[in-house]
Amino acid sequence: MLLREVLDLFDVLDTPQASGEAVCKILLNGGAHKAEVTKLTGEKGSTDSVYTLIKGSNGKSSGGDAPTLGIIGRLGGLGARPAVIGFTSDGDGALAALAAALKIAKMNAAGDVLEGDVVVCTHICPDAPTQEHFPVPFMGSPISMVQCNRAEVRPEMDAILSIDTTKGNRIINTNGIAISNTIKSGYILEVSNDLLDILTTVTGKNPFVFACSQQDITPYGNGLHHINSILQPATETDAPVVGVAITTEQPVAGCATGASRAQDVECAARFAVEVAKAFGAGKAQFYDPQAFEHLIKLYGSMEQFKTFGYGMPETSE
Repeated sequence: MLLREVLDLFDVLDTPQASGEAVCKILLNGGAHKAEVTKLTGEKGSTDSVYTLIKGSNGKSSGGDAPTLGIIGRLGGLGARPAVIGFTSDGDGALAALAAALKIAKMNAAGDVLEGDVVVCTHICPDAPTQEHFPVPFMGSPISMVQCNRAEVRPEMDAILSIDTTKGNRIINTNGIAISNTIKSGYILEVSNDLLDILTTVTGKNPFVFACSQQDITPYGNGLHHINSILQPATETDAPVVGVAITTEQPVAGCATGASRAQDVECAARFAVEVAKAFGAGKAQFYDPQAFEHLIKLYGSMEQFKTFGYGMPETSE
């Protein structure tokens, strides 16, 4: 279980003084090999981008060839101060990703070393803006999605789990977590059976899968509706991306406080840890490479869906 990691990190994040430095200190003390913070500034403020590396026994950072799993915590901000006091629902993605990083670091320090490297990225902002969204308000972000993707989607990531609060919709209606189809190179692929098996083991329930549309895997800023930012990493990489949604039965605003359920955040973090174990050891695939190659031969590239589309500048944010 990861409840201790979730609660320890929550204490650090549920405060106006929440910072990347404080988070990195916890991760390094827990056994992470690297934890770095970079300040990113946008038109609406700034945030601390956090990068964490936990090396595997056969990881690429040490000259090995085991694949590297990326875990990204997606959010606009942990808080919406001064408009709202407290930890917002939107912060759950960052909390879950960091809890997974802390758990893997502790495992590594204790001698339970995963085979592949694990890279975890998110950002820490206790005073992000809010924005209107149907059916409930979203959290905004002090930085653009372009800035966020460039900071968090790293070239060493061979596959990515993108964890995000996904409560402000009528698409997935259950308390818990759900995963998406695998997204790769502009294609919405079939759902990974390996990840479904892990999800069933972690939750003890039939797995939930949330619906995603073609516009959900296009970049923010093109004027199309997006369920949220959970699948935005797929616009920055050719690595397969799977969204891990923290969900509710009824729509909950991203800027709402008192909405974080420790058991759901812990479940998302525990799922990420189990995927890291299996993926680095070559026991879980996000997609079938041969089937994907055949798909490309039949229908060609879908890379255009990673861009802002025809007639829009590539610098759109």
